[in-house]
Amino acid sequence: MRIGSFTRLASGVLLLAGLASVAIAQDSQSRLTGLQLSGDKPIQIESERLEVRESENVAVFSGNVSVVQGPTLLKAGRMKVYYLKDGGSAATGSANIDRLEVDGSVYVKSENQVATGDSATFDMATEVLVLSGKEVVLSEGENVIVGCRLTVQMKSGQAELDGCDGGGSGGRVKMLLTPGSQNRQ
Repeated sequence: MRIGSFTRLASGVLLLAGLASVAIAQDSQSRLTGLQLSGDKPIQIESERLEVRESENVAVFSGNVSVVQGPTLLKAGRMKVYYLKDGGSAATGSANIDRLEVDGSVYVKSENQVATGDSATFDMATEVLVLSGKEVVLSEGENVIVGCRLTVQMKSGQAELDGCDGGGSGGRVKMLLTPGSQNRQ
């Protein structure tokens, strides 16, 4: 793969990591900023299988997918990378990425923050990230926020967490903030 395309691929995936700091920030001076993307660090992707469907402009990493960059870790069952049909090659990584789809128990961790859900998508053109599932959980230490669909506008930093339809929560977002917990870390 060409390094530039590989970096764009992993950068898009690791943008998932930025969601927790946006979604659960208490105020502008919050310490909930541990999940971050760093464009200057190496990226390691491992999976049990990589399938490239050149005619469909798709690459699929499947089976215990693990993406690591610095302190940030993404784990999932499968990650699909959709490439634009601009003449590049998905097999060599020279094509531009259109969108990413990650599913199968999505787990993102960096230092002391964790985000989990059932699936996530990232649209490269609009820079919109959506993490969804039966329960989307964002946490830092004892501080936790729970909903079912998190949408993050990466350009503006605007985040919206929707509650779950039905179920025991009655469609509400739940948040637990523990005073002084940031000083204990």
